[in-house]
Amino acid sequence: MRALYRVGAAVLVMAATALWEWQHADAAAGPRLATEKTKVEFAQLEGWDKDDHRPAFAAFRKSCGKVLSREQGAKSALTDVCKLAVMLTTKLSADDARLFFEANFEPHLITRPEKGAMLTGYFEPEVKGSLKPTKQFATPIYAKPDDLVLLTRVANREALPADLTAARVMAEGPVPYFTRREIEEGALKGRGLEIVYIADPYEAFVMQIQGSGLVRLPDGKGLRIGFAAKNGHPYTSVGKLLVERGELQSQSASLDAVIAWLRADKIRGQELMWENKSYGFFRMLSTSEAQEGPQGALQLPLSPGRSLAVDPRYHELGAPIWVAAPTLNDMQRKPLARLMVAQDTGSAIKGPVRGDIFWGSGEDAGKIAGRTKHICDFYVLMPR
Repeated sequence: MRALYRVGAAVLVMAATALWEWQHADAAAGPRLATEKTKVEFAQLEGWDKDDHRPAFAAFRKSCGKVLSREQGAKSALTDVCKLAVMLTTKLSADDARLFFEANFEPHLITRPEKGAMLTGYFEPEVKGSLKPTKQFATPIYAKPDDLVLLTRVANREALPADLTAARVMAEGPVPYFTRREIEEGALKGRGLEIVYIADPYEAFVMQIQGSGLVRLPDGKGLRIGFAAKNGHPYTSVGKLLVERGELQSQSASLDAVIAWLRADKIRGQELMWENKSYGFFRMLSTSEAQEGPQGALQLPLSPGRSLAVDPRYHELGAPIWVAAPTLNDMQRKPLARLMVAQDTGSAIKGPVRGDIFWGSGEDAGKIAGRTKHICDFYVLMPR
């Protein structure tokens, strides 16, 4: 098999043709909502031949480990392509990486819905913190509580609101889990769930929105935390609330602007944050995990500029998607048109043409993530 790694594009096509015939085009790891889509040719994807497909192939190949580990009963549409991908070296040339996708996939343009076709961005915040509470660091970051239970595992869930996803099981039956306000007012205090402490609730709020964080401790060491669970209440965008109430303009309602509004008046800001009842819990990443970077829903390290958060009701995690947002400039100030991989999800990511691109870690990534809000097109790559 090592010879296959070196022979280049011609053998790659032969291998793709000989190793498999696609028999599961409609198979998936779970039911998906139907979307209108139109098959197109790769030549119709503006910028396709100019993209460097190597980072997309590396991200896709990494996702294949999760795709192939799924239970047989949840066989993925990507299974056979992934079997080929994992046999190939990670050090393909740019041409061979492009050829891999062209030989094994067909692009389909997802029809834009009337509303909700939008590309936003997210990042891994880096903040200062402490393993012990201090006057400076008094806001706790909590681990997942033991009494938080997904509603799929709860009997008599019909008695709860339909938009809840988790609950507490009491003697009298399941009840909604503590809201953001109840948690911040001390509902979990004294239970030993504190992972780390940071400076203020606004930083915690940002980390919960982003789903990860790098906490820099007083000795300079970094503690990386990742999403573990949420309290089950539906997510409410405080930025959207500010726009609806005329406090911010839609075009200027960046994350920085929202946080500045929250900080300007502590009581006012706290009340607004509490309107978002959703609350995120974290876990401390192991040393080996932390070295590779923040993780997404596949519990794999995210690839800056190539990992995409999607709505899993429409897209299978691990699927490659060509994203075109010509009004958005990337980190190199070029119009964004590139191949990404669906590797994450998000509470606010709802719809067939709704994505959240991971820009990386730290302040610079946060700046571009904060201003990423653009109409986009999705071309999902479907196995031949």
